[in-house]
Amino acid sequence: MSIKAPFKADHVGSLLRPNNLHEARKNFKEGNITAEKLREVEISEIKRIVDKQIEIGLQAVTDGEFRRTWWHLDFLEHLNGFEGYVPEHGYKFEGTETEKYEVKNTGEISFNTDHPFVKDFTEFNEIVGGRAVAKQTIPSPNQLFNPRIRDTSIYPDIEDYAKDIIKAYQDALQAFYEAGVRYLQLDDVYIAGLSAPDLPPNDIAYSREELIDLALRVINGVLEGKPEDLTVTTHLCRGNYQSTWAFEGSYAHIAPTLLAKEKVDGFFLEYDDDRSGDFKPLHHIPNGGAQVVLGVVTSKNGELEDKKAIKARIREASEYVPLEQLALSPQCGFASTHHGNKLTEEQQWDKLKFIVDTAKEIWT
Repeated sequence: MSIKAPFKADHVGSLLRPNNLHEARKNFKEGNITAEKLREVEISEIKRIVDKQIEIGLQAVTDGEFRRTWWHLDFLEHLNGFEGYVPEHGYKFEGTETEKYEVKNTGEISFNTDHPFVKDFTEFNEIVGGRAVAKQTIPSPNQLFNPRIRDTSIYPDIEDYAKDIIKAYQDALQAFYEAGVRYLQLDDVYIAGLSAPDLPPNDIAYSREELIDLALRVINGVLEGKPEDLTVTTHLCRGNYQSTWAFEGSYAHIAPTLLAKEKVDGFFLEYDDDRSGDFKPLHHIPNGGAQVVLGVVTSKNGELEDKKAIKARIREASEYVPLEQLALSPQCGFASTHHGNKLTEEQQWDKLKFIVDTAKEIWT
């Protein structure tokens, strides 16, 4: 097995929230329990899932994003220059619309040195206690380029907006590093969206190629000067909300630029159904470069995959990327929002154990 992240058996991050955590959060919002009591429940449940992840053999563990409501908005609204609000509409997904919440740009952008995620990681890392690698997930800086976020009266020039976002994220990476993070993942729906057949609407008159170039410059700018022993991966996602998805499209549009030139240590790529296209775009990833973590096991339902079929897909991908440069994971988290996907917690653990066992058979 690999001793450096990303691991041959890895996972994206979020886990299904248990009922008592849902209940505690509801009681806190209604004023029936204190913030301290809610945190006690969170800590108890995080301890439980850390133990479970280690028990099934994962080398990297997460806090399941148990302190969050959303995979991205909880982090973004605590950056200086942004705040959360309730818009008229949620995000559009296949056959549904999400809960209504978003962030908006309200001032000059910088990293908040009192960002709660840093304290949360310190506490989480103590729970892990060196028994595994404590993985931290945050949204990609490119999520801030979604339309309806930037205030053009504050940032009329998109390049100035990008410059301050890059600096804020550079400071975020350094803060996490000082808190003990050595494995950090940037979750990026925006970049995956740039490969969709229909380009998402944007608030600037840029072509697809220009938007891809901007996204690449932002990520590589954030990574410039990062500590050498900080592993940074990115997860490209096409949406994950109560087992539905937001868009489809292969990686063909972004592969020659983003997959070839993004200076991350690994790519977590969705490949659990035909919405993701084939493996051919992977040939753009340099040999000996970033690890490619194939999300060929779905987190959207509880049916366990056929091991022979998964191994066959790994072999197929190895026609484009050397086998030793490949790894295995679910295609996404199990609960990108607090609602969670439509499967049971037992099925979730079975999926992750399946990934661990299959990876051992492939790479040992």
